Amino acid sequence: MPFTSLVARLPFPSAAVQRAVGIAAVLAQALIGVTGSIVRVTGSGLGCPTWPQCVAGSLVPVNHPGIHALNQWIEFGNRMLTGVVIAVAAVAVITAWRVQIDHPSRTRLVKLAWTMPGGVVLQAVVGGMTVLAKLEWWTVAIHFLATTPLVWLAVLLLRAFREGDEPARPLVPGRSVLVALAVVMWLVLAAGTTVTGAGPHSGDINTHRLAVSVETLAQVHGGLLVLHMLLLAVFGLTLLRAGAPKGLWQRYIAVWVVALAQGGLGSLQYALGVPEAMVSFHVLGAMAVIIATASLWTGSRDRGPAVSLTAAPKELATA
Repeated sequence: MPFTSLVARLPFPSAAVQRAVGIAAVLAQALIGVTGSIVRVTGSGLGCPTWPQCVAGSLVPVNHPGIHALNQWIEFGNRMLTGVVIAVAAVAVITAWRVQIDHPSRTRLVKLAWTMPGGVVLQAVVGGMTVLAKLEWWTVAIHFLATTPLVWLAVLLLRAFREGDEPARPLVPGRSVLVALAVVMWLVLAAGTTVTGAGPHSGDINTHRLAVSVETLAQVHGGLLVLHMLLLAVFGLTLLRAGAPKGLWQRYIAVWVVALAQGGLGSLQYALGVPEAMVSFHVLGAMAVIIATASLWTGSRDRGPAVSLTAAPKELATA
């Protein structure tokens, strides 16, 4: 294949480069979620009222009656950031591809890498549908929730660069508890989008809101967070009984730190009447919870030693 021969001419990515690409993928996927919240709280969701153009007849912001220039540029900037995320995703694919050329068994690494650009393209389409639907609360919820598995997969990609491809071997029992923890984490996130859907920050003053009491939705959201922490405590008892390694304990503690910080931030945000800046910090906290939980997930099993941190012997690579 011509593309394979082109990629094969690239230098083999060192362990440091592979790690940097993985980290960049995680940060890019998380950042686009945070900037999306900035669009919403500044009321810029329809700063570009059409898609894929910004306004009818122009891909970029232009003077338009009824739309403030700042709102246009905030929304347009978020769209342009998608291009940066796609670029990072493309680098991840090329890096994984170059690794596989020297280490043909690394098919799982390449598959994980391809989820990055594939997911971004899907997100762009969902974002366009959200704009065309005039920011209906449920479309905004779907747009945010579609980001969360991409952040999770980016963490798995980062880990995949530094591990083998053997069947996953649990380091401790209680994997079912960890599965339940991940499921409840996504339920917490989904419940959070309903609170947003009924709350004051819609992205545009004319957008329909979810006609349910914010207090009721916030209680459901908070109750699920409590369940998340109870499951986390149960998993901690499992780690204690199994004599878990230090690295796994560090990941476990990290989940507690970000979950408690996120819970405290959410409570403070609610008490203060949901100020705009705190909404974006809360979204940032949500991304941190996903990253920490995914890191705990990857750290709780072993797939064997990394086999592709260095180039294969020249004769093997040629073969």
